[in-house]
Amino acid sequence: MCRWAAYRGDPLYLEELVSSPAHSLIEQSHCATRAKTATNGDGFGIAWYGDRPEPGRYRDILPAWSDCNLKSLSRQIRSPLFLAHVRAATGGGTRRDNCHPFTHGIWSFMHNGQISGFERLRRPMEAMLDDELFNARGGTTDSELMFLLALQFGLREAPVAAMAHMVGVVEELAESLIGSILLRFTAAFSDGNTLYAIRYATDRKAPTLYASPVGAGYCLVSEPLNDDVDAWAEIPDGSAVTVGKNGIDVADFRPEKRNAAKPQRVAISA
Repeated sequence: MCRWAAYRGDPLYLEELVSSPAHSLIEQSHCATRAKTATNGDGFGIAWYGDRPEPGRYRDILPAWSDCNLKSLSRQIRSPLFLAHVRAATGGGTRRDNCHPFTHGIWSFMHNGQISGFERLRRPMEAMLDDELFNARGGTTDSELMFLLALQFGLREAPVAAMAHMVGVVEELAESLIGSILLRFTAAFSDGNTLYAIRYATDRKAPTLYASPVGAGYCLVSEPLNDDVDAWAEIPDGSAVTVGKNGIDVADFRPEKRNAAKPQRVAISA
């Protein structure tokens, strides 16, 4: 399983999440404490928003702890919204275009989790993409394909609803072709203005997600960045998080189903 961190608020140097904290993302790349695997050495990536609508991005297949460029960039780049990820591959080779975050236009996306039996689902999932999105696929991971499917299903217009649609389609496809479904999905994504995150799993064992105020903004992480336990609120399984100019909001998340009840708000204190 991977580890990731994301921030939205007043501009902050990337190093405040990536390298400076006691349990920074680089520290988690070789010593994660709340994941099945302690080492996340199959590449890394950062995506950040600046003066242009589309995000900048830097990815490589080196372990995060051994790339001096990552530390240098993180010390120099200051951004109001950024995503950072260290990878422990569960599928797809160790190559740059399989490293997160993935981007398309103004959108960025990163993921921790997996689809069980993905190789049996990959072709029909790809067939749902229009030509533009199919041709945009550069790697082989289930993560990138789920991102592109969410774009296909309306991510630009209704981000959380599009993710719910995508997850529902994947579940129905797996049940039809495999007879069962195991999907674990803890993801962050953004259009450069709002930061979103989803924590969901069919077996109620979604990869961890925490939130905390950081400076004049909010940070979402796979693991707390320090030992101040009271500063970090765990986001419940089955939640959608929205971080915008008015702060943080957490609501119920469930796959799109017919006649589904409207999601309810979830209180969070941090």
